[in-house]
Amino acid sequence: MSTGSIAVVDALKDLIAELPDGVVVTDPDIVASYRQDRAADPRAGTAAAIVRPTRTEEVQAVLRWASAHKVAVVPRGMGTGLSGGATALDGGIVLSTEKMRDITVDPVTRTAVVQPGLLNAEVKKAVAEYGLWYPPDPSSFEICSIGGNIATNAGGLCCVKYGVTTDYVLGLQVVLADGTAVRLGGPRLKDVAGLSLTKLFVGSEGTLGVVTEATLRLLPPQPSPCTVVATFDSVQAAADAVVAITGKIRPSMLEFMDSVAINAVEDKLKMGLDRNAAAIMVAASDDRGAVGAQDAEFMAQVFTEAAATEVFTTNDPEEGEAFVAARRFAIPAVEAKGSLLLEDVGVPVPRLADLCAGIEKIAADRDVLISVIAHAGDGNTHPLIVFDPADAAMEQRAQQAFGEIMDLAVGLGGTITGEHGVGRLKRPWLAGQIGPEAMELNHRIKHALDPDAILNPGAAF
Repeated sequence: MSTGSIAVVDALKDLIAELPDGVVVTDPDIVASYRQDRAADPRAGTAAAIVRPTRTEEVQAVLRWASAHKVAVVPRGMGTGLSGGATALDGGIVLSTEKMRDITVDPVTRTAVVQPGLLNAEVKKAVAEYGLWYPPDPSSFEICSIGGNIATNAGGLCCVKYGVTTDYVLGLQVVLADGTAVRLGGPRLKDVAGLSLTKLFVGSEGTLGVVTEATLRLLPPQPSPCTVVATFDSVQAAADAVVAITGKIRPSMLEFMDSVAINAVEDKLKMGLDRNAAAIMVAASDDRGAVGAQDAEFMAQVFTEAAATEVFTTNDPEEGEAFVAARRFAIPAVEAKGSLLLEDVGVPVPRLADLCAGIEKIAADRDVLISVIAHAGDGNTHPLIVFDPADAAMEQRAQQAFGEIMDLAVGLGGTITGEHGVGRLKRPWLAGQIGPEAMELNHRIKHALDPDAILNPGAAF
């Protein structure tokens, strides 16, 4: 054990004494279980302790202690992140918000005040009891936390129409690196007083502060959608259909799965999906009455004119949800084929076909299996690189493909991340996307709020 680690362990006695029993955990087996998030970063360290507060005041105590002792703090939600943003650091602490689970719903203002440890699905269920809806819906909505969603500005399947997490965060309580708690925004739909600091913290990946409370905007319940499913023998044809649809209407869902994902899902769910298809599109319109039906009819027509081999339309909620569930299941289905390097690169919608073609070439050049699923309606794709970690040469080729896909996306006018965050895995490519001036501005803001760089060091920038 290094001298630094010994000093942290010794200093932990003061933190343990200040906080309620059980908040600070040093059991080696429990600490080991917090080393990685779902990205499974092989470079993960081992924290000196896990801290699981229940109140803002306890988070303040943790950060005052960490600031005084210059100890790194890695904020963590439920560990479902896919970019290594919650990877533990040797000698630091992991601050898990999993036990911060309060929620208060105000149906009059259509807002909910929530702590960050609640799951996305739990928030949806709680507000549904008041006849309301929280729209952001990552595929992992049943296991990911609101705090993690805010940290990465998560999106989801309905974001093509309803937007992403930042569109529903009206206010935050944030604890800064020195332990100061600040309230930003509140239950107001319009508020331009001062700088837009609430938006600054959404998507900041725990590098600027720890969110301990959020005021969320809610909507009336989503109308039952009309769903259109189409299969294609060409990815280009499917991508052309996406451009045609988004140029005319705003569907509530427009999702894409390639042949690898189709077959992986069919292996598990036995739905009767066309194993010979190059792509499947799952589209929906939830506009009320005749408009929704007209939009569904329009999308079916576009798919047909784009040479879809089969087009299926339904207004039965259960039938439609079965195809949505298949799309949500794509990542775990492909993961059954081997370990994954998961990406979420995005491009302008008209470049979607170019991105898919480029990824196909990278897969061939590097001799690795890559599946592409996508929130096609906004150009956000999830290339899934499959590899065997026991095969060092294959893992190296997978890592090369990982970087080449990000370079490809940026070259097409896109981004290295649409909703998963930069984390530690994508950090080397951030400066190349945003440029030196914007990178310097990021560093200035970071230094102003966290001068000792204790908050999630190594993540994002």
